[in-house]
Amino acid sequence: MRKAGLLFMMALLVLAAAPMAAHHAFSAEFDQSKPVKLAGEITKLEWTNPHAWLFIDVKTPDGKVQNWRFEMGAPNALLRAGWSRNDIKPGTAVTISGFMARAGGTVGNAFQVRLPDGRDLFAASSLKQAQ
Repeated sequence: MRKAGLLFMMALLVLAAAPMAAHHAFSAEFDQSKPVKLAGEITKLEWTNPHAWLFIDVKTPDGKVQNWRFEMGAPNALLRAGWSRNDIKPGTAVTISGFMARAGGTVGNAFQVRLPDGRDLFAASSLKQAQ
């Protein structure tokens, strides 16, 4: 009985550590040498751990709409940086400065988000110094 309890506790520790092992460094997924700045309308904000995701629709020069997604910091870090759920609603026009994903596509890491009132919100990115 004791052995089963010990095995159970060890399994819980391994499972609890798994999300930490899955976390990545900025440079593993994003390329600091490929900055991106896009203006668009928010379609969704996912307040999830370990990273929040901001989705925006961007109109291309030919008039098509691309849906971009930007990784940001943890929700708690965003709140400490001045974010409010009231500021970030679908349909809000924003300009996002960040960096492209190494894999390409319409994915990036947000460094800063400019709101329509001119406020710049730090996106709590894992990259501490943007150029």
